[in-house]
Amino acid sequence: MNDDTTLIALLLGALEGLTEFIPVSSTGHLLLAGHFLGFQSAGKTFEVVIQFGAVLAILTIYFTRLWNVVRTAPQDPASRRFILSVLVAFLPAAIIGVLAHGFIKRVLFETPFLIAIMLILGGIVLLVVDRLRLEQVKDNAMQFSLSMSLGIGFAQTLAMIPGVSRSGSTIVAALLMGASKRAAAEFSFFLSMPTMAGAFTYDLYKNRDALDTAALNEIAFGFLAAFVSAVLVVKWLLGYVSRHGYALFGWWRIVVGSAALAGLLLSAT
Repeated sequence: MNDDTTLIALLLGALEGLTEFIPVSSTGHLLLAGHFLGFQSAGKTFEVVIQFGAVLAILTIYFTRLWNVVRTAPQDPASRRFILSVLVAFLPAAIIGVLAHGFIKRVLFETPFLIAIMLILGGIVLLVVDRLRLEQVKDNAMQFSLSMSLGIGFAQTLAMIPGVSRSGSTIVAALLMGASKRAAAEFSFFLSMPTMAGAFTYDLYKNRDALDTAALNEIAFGFLAAFVSAVLVVKWLLGYVSRHGYALFGWWRIVVGSAALAGLLLSAT
């Protein structure tokens, strides 16, 4: 692996960590950046596997709370209910992800124009929802009902289209069902752990023959950069959205999507 490839892997890893937990579509950003930088990974495995660095960042930050849930689950119904709510929310993506894995990777991940358009449309949705006067009846992400969790889980399946955003779809769904802005973001954090860990494991298995030493080096650098940048973003994000909402990210999506669309149209002429 040459120095240029190392730098690109670090940049893409940092981009993954910075965008994974904000509603702007980390996968969309990674695929567009890879397209314009000329970076290709076998089976798009790099883009999926480095997301696990962001998962570890969440696990590190919330370790004490999560360990307390696991430790008290045998005696505490609230802890068991929280674990069940996350698993219920995870199921739709797990089932559809396995069934549609080939189509997602071969078709959707290879369509930059679709990614740019979905960034723009998602930005518009985020701006509209952020301005609605929604009743906030759920202020604790660890106390969502099972029906609410399932609804969020179905919304998460939309993020299998690159550019939609996993965090964006789950946050919007939670807001529409009465979650506060902070609780919506936190539940999205918790749901990311089984979702991204599952995607990481399944994708690694499906592409095990495509991984060579060079690919593993790229992934290692991207993984580390994703972990560090995700830690910084998560610690900042909750305070920001509690005070200012999600409008900034809606505008960001529209700007990035429009710029990407313009670049793709120019390169096609």
